[in-house]
Amino acid sequence: MSTPNEERRKQLEGRALIIAMGGNLFMGAAGILAGILSNSNAIMMDGLYSLVGFGSAFLGRRISLKIDAGPDKRRPFGYAADEAIFSTFRSLSLLGLVLFAISNAIKNIYSYYNGMMPEPLIFGPMFIYFAAIGLTCVLIWAFHYFTWRQTGKTSAILRLESKAALFDGLFTAAAAIGLGAIYLFRDGALSAIAPVGDSIIVLFLCILAIGSYLRDFRGGLGELANATASPELLAAARRALRPAIAEDGGALRDMSVTKQGRTILITVYYNPLRAITAEEVDILNLRMVRDARRVIDGADVYLMISQYARRWPDEVNPYRDEA
Repeated sequence: MSTPNEERRKQLEGRALIIAMGGNLFMGAAGILAGILSNSNAIMMDGLYSLVGFGSAFLGRRISLKIDAGPDKRRPFGYAADEAIFSTFRSLSLLGLVLFAISNAIKNIYSYYNGMMPEPLIFGPMFIYFAAIGLTCVLIWAFHYFTWRQTGKTSAILRLESKAALFDGLFTAAAAIGLGAIYLFRDGALSAIAPVGDSIIVLFLCILAIGSYLRDFRGGLGELANATASPELLAAARRALRPAIAEDGGALRDMSVTKQGRTILITVYYNPLRAITAEEVDILNLRMVRDARRVIDGADVYLMISQYARRWPDEVNPYRDEA
């Protein structure tokens, strides 16, 4: 699949996020209303999750409009870090919601086994809610996923939003199955746990989800800290720039690759082994950018002319401790 140009990519991303805002607002309002009517913590949790999705879609759309803007006076390195910031704090907000739900579920279970009976579940509103919300989640996930593919799989915002919609749908389906089982067997095999079955379902689903959000959070922190990108990206960058370096005849001293959102920054520490003009440096840098983008979508190359690698040798290091 060919990658669309930047203007088309922004249109696709913006349209997907507008649909996500509408869908999540509807699901959030429906979840809170159904949770109140049915006395279900699982449904209330589902509604709160959707409201977080509405807020993130709103912020994600604002970020996507400026993500490809180049450096300016306010942001000398451009706006690529905004996507990594969004992904990190989106994951953090979901982690907070999951941890809140886990603590609330444990509290309800503990109270029940100490003799406090929770409010009985009212199953009538649940069936309408699960049918409507399940279908909405599937439609939002499909729209995000196929839009993400149309953008060349470069949008971390759409990838995270599609994953969130998928989890929301799975959460809704699992809650429906669990609460349905409690409804059918509340006077039989599940009678002992039926009063807190809702909390048990919330606890189980949150424990399943927390690992995924921790991975996303750690990945976002790594991007914000400018940690080295994956070995696959580093190897691809080396292969892409090898011809330009070989033709120029200089020596590659070092190369680093970092990722922030959809932007891949390749820093090349290069010794040309000869006197070189600024024009020649620019020509070589632009050649490297073109070669890198043929292999890595969204790549940029920062060419540093130096006889050293990324770290000053000890004998000339101005930051070493003189004591």
